[in-house]
This record gives sequence, C-alpha cells and structure tokens, in this order.
Amino acid sequence: MDNNNNQNNDNNQTTDNNQATPTPTPEPRKKRGGLTLTKVAVTALVAGLLGGGAAYGGITYINNSGLNDTAVPAGSNKSGNASTSNVTVNVSSQSTKAFNKVKGAMVSVINLQKQSSSNSTLGQLFGEDSSGSSTSKAALQEASEGSGVVYKKSGNSAYIVTNNHVVSGSSALRVVTSSGKQLQAKLVGKDSVTDLAVLKVNGADLKTIASFGDSDKVKVGETALAIGSPLGSQYATSLTEGIISAKKRTIETTNSNGAQTGNATVIQTDAAINPGNSGGALINVGGQVVGITSSKIASDAEGTSVEGMGFAIPSNEVVNIINQLVKRGKVVRPALGITYVDLANVSSSQQKSILKLPSNVDSGVVVMSATAGSPAKKAGLTKYDVITAMGGHEISNQSTLRDILYKYKLNDTVSMTYYHNGKKQTTKVKLTETSSQLKTTSGTTTNSES
Repeated sequence: MDNNNNQNNDNNQTTDNNQATPTPTPEPRKKRGGLTLTKVAVTALVAGLLGGGAAYGGITYINNSGLNDTAVPAGSNKSGNASTSNVTVNVSSQSTKAFNKVKGAMVSVINLQKQSSSNSTLGQLFGEDSSGSSTSKAALQEASEGSGVVYKKSGNSAYIVTNNHVVSGSSALRVVTSSGKQLQAKLVGKDSVTDLAVLKVNGADLKTIASFGDSDKVKVGETALAIGSPLGSQYATSLTEGIISAKKRTIETTNSNGAQTGNATVIQTDAAINPGNSGGALINVGGQVVGITSSKIASDAEGTSVEGMGFAIPSNEVVNIINQLVKRGKVVRPALGITYVDLANVSSSQQKSILKLPSNVDSGVVVMSATAGSPAKKAGLTKYDVITAMGGHEISNQSTLRDILYKYKLNDTVSMTYYHNGKKQTTKVKLTETSSQLKTTSGTTTNSES
C-alpha cells in the first residue's frame, strides 16, 4: 500500500549477532493515468508466479535428495510441437444479445460550463483585467460527464433521456455517440424531483432507438444489465451485469448542493454503477430499458463502506416524466400546501397527549402547517391533524403521500381521511395549487412539504 512507508519496530527480526534485519520499504506507486491498475495487476501476477516457483523448487529438491537422478530421454524433439484445437465454443448469451440490441442507443453526455480566465496569471500578463471587467473572456470547459439513452426519433431530431444532475449548471451540452461522433445538444426540459432531463440532438446519424419495458413487472433476482460511461466517455458503453436486488426502495434525494429535496422510489441493483453511469440504462435480458441509473451508496452515515448498492429510476416513471418534459418543458404537479412529518417520528406520549390519537392509528403524516388559501386549508385541515389516507390509499409515511399526490392532475378532486383532535374525519380536496405556486407563496420548500 502507498501508506506503509512507516516501519513497525515490533516486526523487526534479529539475527544471532543481534543485528536488526532491515524491513523492505515499498516503492511509491506511480500514478500515470490508466496505467496504475495495469501495473498493479501485472505485479501481483509476477509475484504469484515467483512464489509458486520457489515453493515448487524447494519441494522438488527435498524429495529428490539422496535419490538417483532420472535421465532426460534422448532423441528427436519433433513430437514436442504444440497445436490449437479446432473445437469452438458458442459464447453468445442473452446478455450479449441484449447489449447488442441497445448499445447503439447509448451516449455520453458532457456538461460544459463557463470558466472565467480573468484571474489567471497568464491572462494578467497579457493585459486582462483581474477585476472581472468586460475585457475578460469566459471559456467553456468540461465540468462533468454522464450517460444518456436515445429513446425517440422525430424527423432528424433524436431525444435523449439522462439525469437532471448530469446537466445541472451547464452552459452548453455535448453528446458523444457510441460511434464516437460528437453532437451539440439542446436541453428540452428537466425535473429535479425525479432527477430526469431530456435532450435533443440532430439524429441523422443515430440509427438505434432504445425501447422501454414495464418496470412494474421486473422480479427480484432476475438479471439486470447496466450500460453507461463510468469515469466518462473514455469508458463509454461499458456493460456490467447483476440482478434486481429490490423493486421499490425508498431513498433520500439531494440537489447539486447536497441539500435533501425529498424521497424517491427506485429499483435497487448490484450491477456495478460508478460515477459517469448516471443517466445510463438498466436493461433486462430482452434488451428493454427498465430503469435509468441515477445513484449508488458507497458508504453509510457512519462511514461503513458498501458494495453493490446501485439505484435506477423505474422506466414507468421515466416515461411519464419525459413525455411531460417534451410537451411542456417542465413537470406540473398538484400540491396540498402543507408541511408535515411522519407519525412514526412522533413519540407515543405525544401521539396521545397532543394528537389525541386512538391506539389503533399507527401510521400517517402529521400536518405542521397549512398555507393560507391552499387546497388543504380550504378543505379544513389545521396544525396537528393526522392524514391517514388519500384517494382510498393508506398513507404510511411522507413518501407515500407524495407518491399518491403526484398521481393526480391539477384541478382533480381527491378524498382524504384524517384525524382532528382524535376524531376521524373525511373531506374532499380540490388540487388547485401547483408545487411551483407553493414555493412562491411559502418560501423555500423542504423534504416534508407538499
């Protein structure tokens, strides 16, 4: 390891004359781009071969000591020639066929951002104003790379789905096709809630279109294949294989600044997903896209490292969102106009003393505030009311509430069951307010606001 230069005195052995045997100091590993891993692998193999040879040689010497040597046969060496067999193995598999079906629809997405050169030393030497005046120039530089999937063509236009965080903060976007051709891309629309975005490019040279499968029909344990550009376009169209680990896993979502924005229901897989895979495809063995890879867990809050915990946005949700993005450039969602917490986060004593809930009510969300004039306020909901059902569906936590709410459209009317001062009530709520209006009227949104 690189950090093993410090010698441990407890490991120093002494000879008969009490002289310390020096401990070998490892040579610092040289970092040269992609050569580091190759060098380490080769070194390991060579070390293994040398060790095996030394052990084998020692055993041979002991077994043969004191015995008559066996003479090497004399004669011609003609029979010592090696040859190859003409027997071939058919290595084609479902995974290979699925990959070949989709690979042409995979692209790398490059996020270009303006980087001011006004403060550079070289720029000042040539007369640029370090104060940031109009004489300074801003150049576009590659800020990050991700992946994308071509899912539709209309005339010469091709549409690509990727993650919102892949394109976030971009001044311009560039796409690299599976054949290596670079294309300018236009942002059609993006949605931070689901972390999805749609790009449009000139699709004259794009011949392969990926198709979406039904993510509700995937099964835990079935083969899952992830395709994308881990570490960027240098490793574009890389394929990894695993299984579906879980169908509906709720995880917290964050924005580019690391602030929590809510929760998402995703597909969990152990197919290797690395930085750069974001926006890529999770496919089944039929070559259908069942998810858009978006994130992974590398360690928990305590710093414990984990492997094989990658997540993808289910294809059914992807289709719903990208269709809205192409049509409107954004996603319009209804809002109740409330802030709330999970009932599970409220102590049992407070559930009885403050909320006055019956003992048989053990799930739901607690209203902490209702915006004036909002749908919830008009329906009569107030602070400390506990919502237990909406549209006939039970609400177990805040992510369930959002999932149910986002299935409705603006101006829909939905039934709601809630407890007020311990008494069960039902009401009708007309969803006349959008989430964007809620942000305008009530300030910054949080993870417990709908």
